[in-house]
Formats: sequence, C-alpha cells, structure tokens
Amino acid sequence: MRRLGKFLPVCLVGLLISTMMTSCVQPAPEESQPEETAAPAQLEVGVVLDVGGLGDESFNDAAHAGLKRAEEEFQGRIVTKCLEPSDKGDDRKELMRRLAEEGFDLVFGVGFAFTDAVEQLSEAFPDCHFALIDGFVPGLDESSNVICLLFKEHEGSFLVGAAAGLITKTDKVGFVGGMSIPLIEKWEAGYMAGVYYVNPTCEVLSDYVGSTPEAFSNPQRAKELALRQFDAGVDVIYHAAGASGKGVIEAAAERKLLAIGADSDQTLTAEEPQRPYILTSMVKRVDVAVYETIRAFLEGQFRGGYFVLGLAEEGVDYAENPWNETLIGPIKPMLEELKRQIIEGKIVVPVNKEELEQFKASLRRDR
Repeated sequence: MRRLGKFLPVCLVGLLISTMMTSCVQPAPEESQPEETAAPAQLEVGVVLDVGGLGDESFNDAAHAGLKRAEEEFQGRIVTKCLEPSDKGDDRKELMRRLAEEGFDLVFGVGFAFTDAVEQLSEAFPDCHFALIDGFVPGLDESSNVICLLFKEHEGSFLVGAAAGLITKTDKVGFVGGMSIPLIEKWEAGYMAGVYYVNPTCEVLSDYVGSTPEAFSNPQRAKELALRQFDAGVDVIYHAAGASGKGVIEAAAERKLLAIGADSDQTLTAEEPQRPYILTSMVKRVDVAVYETIRAFLEGQFRGGYFVLGLAEEGVDYAENPWNETLIGPIKPMLEELKRQIIEGKIVVPVNKEELEQFKASLRRDR
C-alpha cells in the first residue's frame, strides 16, 4: 500500500479521537522518545484467532493471510504459530499466555474480545510485545509493549451503503450485524449514512445475531434474519457478522437477491453459484495491519500506541472483481467521488446512532 510506509510512529492521536469515544495520551516529548527496538535475528510471532477460526472467509482469514505473507517474504527470519480458540472463545487469554510463556516476541490478538487479556498480559510479560486488532487499551504511548490496530470501518461502510442505495430497486435495504456492540454499530451507522446520502427515501432494516461473541459464528441465525428481511422487501443486505455472514450470503443466493460482504472480498471465497449475488464487500485490510506490524518489528521500528487505517491510508475500501464489475461499473464514478470527499473531509461519516441522526438532519437541511 503506497501510504503504509508511514506505518510508524503510530500514535495518530487526531485520527483516533475521531474514531473512538475516548482520547489517547499525547506522545512523550521528542527527547524522551524510546530508542529503536533492536531487530531480532529471528522473530517469533504468535497469532491467536477469534471465534470462527480459520475458514471464516472474513476477519480471521484476513489476519492469517497477513501472517502467511510475512512468512513468505521473511523466510528464515520468522517463526510463526497460529492458534484457534474454543467455540466460545473462553480460552483466548490462556492461548496468549502460552505464547508469551514460550518466549514469543510478538503476539497478536485478533479481535476486540482480546482487550482485557492483552491489557493484563502486557503487564505480566513486559518483554513480550502485543498487537491488538480492533481493541482499545487506554494510556499507551510509543514506549508501550502494546500496539492497537484500529480501522475506520464506518468510512468503508459508507461506500458500500451508497452502493446499496444506488442499486436497490425496492428502496429497502438491510443490515445484519454480529454482536451488538459499539464497534459493529459503527459499521451500521456508516452504512446507513451512505444509503441515505444517495437515496434519502430508502428504508433500512437492521438486525443483530446476538449479544455475545458467539454471534460472530452463528451463520444459521444470520441466515434466518436475512431471509426475514428479504421477505419484507429488502433486496440488498450488508453484513458485519464475521463467520455468521456466510448465512447472509447463502440467503441472498437462495432468494437471487444481493448481499454485501465484510472484511475480505467475499466474492473470491464464496461458492461459485453464490458469486453473482454478492454486490461487493467492505474490505478491511487486517492482513496489511498484521504484515506491517511484523515488518516494522523485524526492522527494529516497533512502536507502541495506536495505528488507525481509513480510506486515506487505504485500510478500508469496497471490493471490485470480475464477478461484480457489471453491477459496480455504472456506479463506480459516484463511489469514487464519495471516497474523495471523505478523504478530503468534505463528508464526515458518523460512527454511532447519535451522529447518524445529526448526519441525516444535516442532509435534510442541505436539501
């Protein structure tokens, strides 16, 4: 990615404040900045996936792809281990502790549910470095042994929401989230904002699979919710549900309507008969975040703190592929213009329901 060469330093305070509902500690003065981390002769990297594990065709698979890329590019300099949690994920901390005790240099926790484990283990194992994806540990600075890898999912969701609003023939679209938490509500708010921006009269139906982390690994329940929305007149559904999202894609293929994937370009991993029914996916470059963290460590440039990727950093986007070019082609100029306006700050995408209502009110005033 052309802008990821600026991966470090990573305490991007201004960006973080715009995406999180809290603030981060300002970097220490220049004279107190830590010296560069010594580049190890051979780096030991551990990754603990979240519920759904390998094969979720989404979040976990994206993290694993970043690890595999690092393995291939840094052969002989890196040793890796990838662990999958139990179905309920109640052994997350135990798995991370095991890697730290085995002397791994860098340990990734893939998902917000690792936040408490990372916060506790980083204190217990000060010589181990931890990378937390989608979680927020307050009070970090560049000297910390923790880096939080965060994304502006609402920006990418705005673009796929605009795609849904432009494509719909019924003026009714849907959203299926995994666990009902602020992180996924950020996806929902961005999506709805994109829909309303291009199609003010469109109706959006929204459902969540559940209220626990297992909601990300229940495709049958997600399929039931999607079918119910389709039966109510929805013709496009966006999911932010991890492995549960497979159920949304199955439902779209059965009804011969459209789904929007999440995290990875899910058209590429869907079954062949399902591919024509995936409008696009909100691509979240977890693979890039994992790879760049490993690369920085190998180069002796690891810094603790916060790294936030949005449209400007090419960390999120909408997917294009040979199967969706007929659908995306006619609306691509509009999507690219909206992307430009977001990057330039002309469109500020909401991150929660309160901001969404303010956004909708501003649209009504402008029109």
